[in-house]
Amino acid sequence: MQRPPRGSSPGAAGRQSIMTEVLRLENVSKSFGALRVTDTVSFSVPKGQALGIIGPNGAGKSTLFNLITGNILPDRGSIHLSGQDVTRLPAMRRVRMGVGRSFQIPQPFEGLTVYENLLTAAAFGQARREADVQTECAEILAETELLRRANDLAGSLSLLDRKRLELARAMASGPELLLLDEIAGGLTEGECQALVETIRALHARGITIIWIEHVLHALNSVVERLLVLDFGKVIGVGAPAEIMASKEVREIYLGLEV
Repeated sequence: MQRPPRGSSPGAAGRQSIMTEVLRLENVSKSFGALRVTDTVSFSVPKGQALGIIGPNGAGKSTLFNLITGNILPDRGSIHLSGQDVTRLPAMRRVRMGVGRSFQIPQPFEGLTVYENLLTAAAFGQARREADVQTECAEILAETELLRRANDLAGSLSLLDRKRLELARAMASGPELLLLDEIAGGLTEGECQALVETIRALHARGITIIWIEHVLHALNSVVERLLVLDFGKVIGVGAPAEIMASKEVREIYLGLEV
């Protein structure tokens, strides 16, 4: 692309920066009334890494994403993006600082074409004129295998292509950090594999990813680390094989007696 996303892979001269933290949470907590949905959560994500987040329904995964994006604010703790404290910044500011997100249920502008959806996301997300992002959007459509549907109304897309459009719109904002919320959910095995290949290709060129997912084989084929949430608390973080072999994780997340 003529203007690579903010999370593009660094060159040889910048290899040391690959371990620069894109995101850090320190003791982040959030309650709704008496219910604590995020409980002193702390973790960091280095530049260029893919982190998977798993946990049972109600574990606080989507709330965690909402805290990272600024859709809700924490009661305590701090959130840093590329070293800058964004704990109290609104969501739009964080988008323009490099946070892109897909949603579990695709929410395109159904009356606009696929291409127009991307132009809108790029113009607002990057604070640029539509005329200046046209080539970039076309390249993202090709990258996400949507170029053939560029002039189709978003409301006419199949579930797989709606998921691809969610991914493309998140990429159009030029993210340094890409958040994927159960993007493989509801797809057939073949559709899931096709989408995973696209995500793997994005990650291979240096995009930092945090991915919430219940389709574990899809998740584990991309991520380098897994983080496990249960009742809003981090109960484990590490290599996927290590985490999935954990007795506590298997009991809590998989519902197995070990």
